[in-house]
Amino acid sequence: MQKHYPHYILDLSRKLRRRSTSTERLLWQKLRNRQLSGLKFYRQFPIGRYIADFYCDELKLVIELEGGIHDKPDQKEYDETRASELEGIGLIVMRIRNEEVEKDIEQVLKTIVALKNPHP
Repeated sequence: MQKHYPHYILDLSRKLRRRSTSTERLLWQKLRNRQLSGLKFYRQFPIGRYIADFYCDELKLVIELEGGIHDKPDQKEYDETRASELEGIGLIVMRIRNEEVEKDIEQVLKTIVALKNPHP
């Protein structure tokens, strides 16, 4: 899914990688270098006009981590629009609460891997 993006999108994704949250860093430690079932993940990956927290091209999976700000009505509406647009181009959008990663990262990882090997 690598495409050419305007410089401002690339600059923003670089800035977001440098300023990642503790939860993003925690999940990235488990996803990076194909550690999770051999899947290649990218972080702060541009997709159209959006930047995904994490992206796996093999699964066509966008992972979005959500903290308290995502509970606000305006943010919820934006998140729903964003997910709808991404799903409209054939991507799976997985929204994960920060608390899920912090409390039970192994279950989060199992949920991600299940997308690779879905059971009939």
